[in-house]
Amino acid sequence: MTRENWEVALEVSGELQAELLRGLLDAQGVPARLNQEGAGRAYGINVGRLGQVQILVPTSHLDRARSIISDYYAGVYEEEDDSD
Repeated sequence: MTRENWEVALEVSGELQAELLRGLLDAQGVPARLNQEGAGRAYGINVGRLGQVQILVPTSHLDRARSIISDYYAGVYEEEDDSD
């Protein structure tokens, strides 16, 4: 059994943004984990160094994860408002 290495796909400020992106990656079939400094997580800090959260993905999924994240920030996943 081989163990796969995990790499940082992106580092964001705050757990909320990190959870949103982790969920997006998961929905696209890319496993993801979050890593944050213990004190930042314990106290709910979302600014500065303690508020940084790393989004980790297996090395074999890194390119795909970065592409999905790039598409997210480009607005690819936004829904159009058809209520007009």
